[in-house]
Amino acid sequence: MKHLVIIGTVFPEPNSTAAGKRMLQLIDFFQQEKFKVSFLSAASFSEHSFDLNSKEIEAYTIKLNDSSFENLIAELNPHIVIFDRFTSEEQFGWKVSEICPNAVKILDTEDLHFLRKARETAFKQNRKLDDQDLLNDIFKREIASILRCDLSLIISEYEMDLLTEKFKIDKQILYYLPLFAEVKPSSFSFSERKNFISIGNFLHEPNWQTVLKLKKLWPKIKSKLPEAELHIYGAYATHKALQLHNEREGFLIKGRVENVEKVFSESKVLLAPIPFGAGIKGKLLESMQYGLPNVTSTIGAEGMNGNLPWNGFVCDDENEFVEKSVSLYQKDSDWLQLQKKGFEIIEKRFKKEHFLQKFSERLNEMSNNLEKHRNANFLGQILQHHSLQSTKYLGKWIEKKNKNA
Repeated sequence: MKHLVIIGTVFPEPNSTAAGKRMLQLIDFFQQEKFKVSFLSAASFSEHSFDLNSKEIEAYTIKLNDSSFENLIAELNPHIVIFDRFTSEEQFGWKVSEICPNAVKILDTEDLHFLRKARETAFKQNRKLDDQDLLNDIFKREIASILRCDLSLIISEYEMDLLTEKFKIDKQILYYLPLFAEVKPSSFSFSERKNFISIGNFLHEPNWQTVLKLKKLWPKIKSKLPEAELHIYGAYATHKALQLHNEREGFLIKGRVENVEKVFSESKVLLAPIPFGAGIKGKLLESMQYGLPNVTSTIGAEGMNGNLPWNGFVCDDENEFVEKSVSLYQKDSDWLQLQKKGFEIIEKRFKKEHFLQKFSERLNEMSNNLEKHRNANFLGQILQHHSLQSTKYLGKWIEKKNKNA
């Protein structure tokens, strides 16, 4: 049986993050391809970690800068190794290359971290993004990781274009594979729904800044819709987030949601004035699949609808955002039409059936011609030789230091 090893920064939490849902989608695909799956992480399990045993996945807690990983990876002897982000590849990639040289190395970028960081920098300095912002330290590390891997999975068409057109990364080492979704229409009609909703892990900085923006905009919306409330859901609600809760204003911090489909089906409009970020926004994908129109920003909608009309409104101006939010909440005919547009986006752009067969063919082709594939990626070979030599010996030095201590 073919063997897939996933090296994760954390054990997946599909009810907390879009990244967790994404990881389970990849696991499902590889299990359908008849792979045995093992999941390795230096993090601890949390009460919200997915039960990997339920999918017959072997889970291992590994140590950083410790030879025990080398023994384990040699024993597992995987055909394919997936790193869940570039930091995992930095830490363990050289060991995989050294001990399992014939294993295909795949980087699941989730989103481009350097792009998110660049936008965050510009946002916090209250200015427009400059090309120079992109060339940050994370950019150099993340691009180096992409080049060292045999294939990197990119979830956003915008990010695919950025890598290939602006930074001239070879398309042969990139693969567009978005989050997957399917339409799950709700039985709740427009008249049966009420209130606005927003959702997102509070530990994720773009989500936190979205909450702060909503706190600023909500009084204007509330003044026009006195009976409406804004329910804000998300895992890991911090103390500062809970302090924003205000019953009188109808601004309610609800915390972790146990049933996303239920709260989405009962709500009337999702609000997501996302100020910066990258990748595909899980909250907006879910709003489409559950038939909940939304009002979001350009950053929020980025890479999602292609040439199709949005399932709500995209606006960056604060006054327009308020106006569209109120209008969408009140007009049932507009709401129903926008709900259908969301279903259309899901059907045409995010169903797994559109992607998985071709992805399987790409993996088989690459696996069967791995030496040729790697020889064509000469920049990756150069980085593999130089940067990982330094990472390797730094790691060995830390390991030796830890043992002496």
